[in-house]
Amino acid sequence: MLKTNIYNSASTKKSSAIEFVQWRSSSAISEQELAEKVLAIQTTRIAPNSSSDELTSPYQGFNLGLHVGDCEKQVTSNRQSLQYLLPHNTKIQWLEQVHGNGVTQILQVSENAIVADAAVTDKKNICLAIMTADCLPILLVSKLGDEIAAIHGGWRPLAANIIANTLDKMKAPVEDIFAWLGPCISKRAFEVGSEVKAAFVQHDECFNSAFTEKANGKYLADLHKIAILQLKNLGIDQISALPECTYSRANKYYSYRKNAITGRMATLICLL
Repeated sequence: MLKTNIYNSASTKKSSAIEFVQWRSSSAISEQELAEKVLAIQTTRIAPNSSSDELTSPYQGFNLGLHVGDCEKQVTSNRQSLQYLLPHNTKIQWLEQVHGNGVTQILQVSENAIVADAAVTDKKNICLAIMTADCLPILLVSKLGDEIAAIHGGWRPLAANIIANTLDKMKAPVEDIFAWLGPCISKRAFEVGSEVKAAFVQHDECFNSAFTEKANGKYLADLHKIAILQLKNLGIDQISALPECTYSRANKYYSYRKNAITGRMATLICLL
């Protein structure tokens, strides 16, 4: 495996600041090859060399969002720490996420955030980043490990077919694409109105299974299940996940639904 700062960082190994994405493949060889060609990580709200016991303010920890009201100097410092963990000469492309279904093809990194909710690239030295605080981060990678995508899977982008739009930007056939679903607000905590359910069921009644009606007429929505149904309907069967709830584990993850004023985690992927 190509050695990078992140693999050699003692602080990363000792803290809960970074989690490595584990791909699920029907072939063990493919999993090994992906590990050598692709680096994918999920951050938490816990900064390197700190612990969840130190989280006192809404942004305390490893906030990576410049748009949430946190001190710009601190966020910039956090982003620099994250940059240090990446391979040499690799730069992060940040997005200005607008809960839409826009997908951008990244050929070179811009210093300015690009307005989109998903990004695709087949170039090395480009790290795609998605920020979340309850929404579902989705990563895609080609079987050959030569093309990647990162998707902001809030319910609005998902209902607007952002996964299909992202696949349309990729060259790899869908049967050769692996997907990974990150931590997000879980079904037991994500109460939505009937309009949210209708936004999905109007496309396919199979999405009924992702919603449970409550006594108050609201519904509990399962973002992981929605994404899995969409991925499988599009032809992607090799799906892995980190099914942790950001709402119930607010000491580890930022949760907008729980705290409103809060920071953002990042889900990142790059070609080695």
